[in-house]
Amino acid sequence: MRAMTTTARQASPLVLALALACTAACAQAAVTVQDDAGNSVAVAKPAQRIISMAPHITELLFAAGGGERVVGVMNYSDYPEAAKRIPQVGSDATIDMEHVLALRPDLLVVWKSGNTARQLEQLKSLGIPIFYSDPQKLEQVATSLTRLGQLMGTEAAAHKAAQDYRQRIAKLSASYAQRPTVRVFYQIWEKPIFTLSGEHIVSDAIRVCGGQNVFAALKVPAPTVSTEAVLQENPEAIFGGDQHDAESGINIWKQYKGMLAVQRGNLFMLDGEQLVRATPRIADGVAMLCERLETARRRRP
Repeated sequence: MRAMTTTARQASPLVLALALACTAACAQAAVTVQDDAGNSVAVAKPAQRIISMAPHITELLFAAGGGERVVGVMNYSDYPEAAKRIPQVGSDATIDMEHVLALRPDLLVVWKSGNTARQLEQLKSLGIPIFYSDPQKLEQVATSLTRLGQLMGTEAAAHKAAQDYRQRIAKLSASYAQRPTVRVFYQIWEKPIFTLSGEHIVSDAIRVCGGQNVFAALKVPAPTVSTEAVLQENPEAIFGGDQHDAESGINIWKQYKGMLAVQRGNLFMLDGEQLVRATPRIADGVAMLCERLETARRRRP
């Protein structure tokens, strides 16, 4: 009996150490974060098999240090280069649910504004943890990185990516946000004319550069507007991305000689993907946008 008691006493420090280690590991493994829809998303351990349901999500997961854990993506997931080699599970219109299940994901990251309500209901029925991603402000790109890093157990990489991104945006804001305001029309398509409202991250980018989105007050993220509405707003600068020929894109406005943007030659093309996708690369798009708005200021009489 004495021998057993002595052995137990001798073992107790080891047992205690193991218990403490187990407690620390368990506390570290179980993670709960809040997504962009305000939901609590919990994983019992760091996610190892993740499906991304939008191109910007794929970029965020890679930037947060979890690229090797992405086992499925949606169409147009083309950045970084490694994303092109990941199996696609569907498109904006259709998700291959059988393929999703076959990949055995332990986390789904979906686009709150991009995936349809029907698709989202189907995904919910699978009983797999879902993180809703929909950054509408530049700062939310950084918080998305850190939260996804928590879910994947890649906090160090995610924190560094968020910190680097925040520093770039802060530097641009310090240089341009207080410059004289330029009224901006941002066009994403011309037939019909689509723009972006204040609910879209591009509007926040315009603000950082000292601009004002002339259609910021509209209630949906990507509304259609009429030619007459744009002419009435008479923006000082017009931005666009895709352009197929000399008669398309922002060139449709060249015929309106009385428009301020046309008079001053402020029709600017940008890499729409860099500016529209809510990823760390948006900092490059914001830098280009700020430079163009500064050009518009220099062209003032």
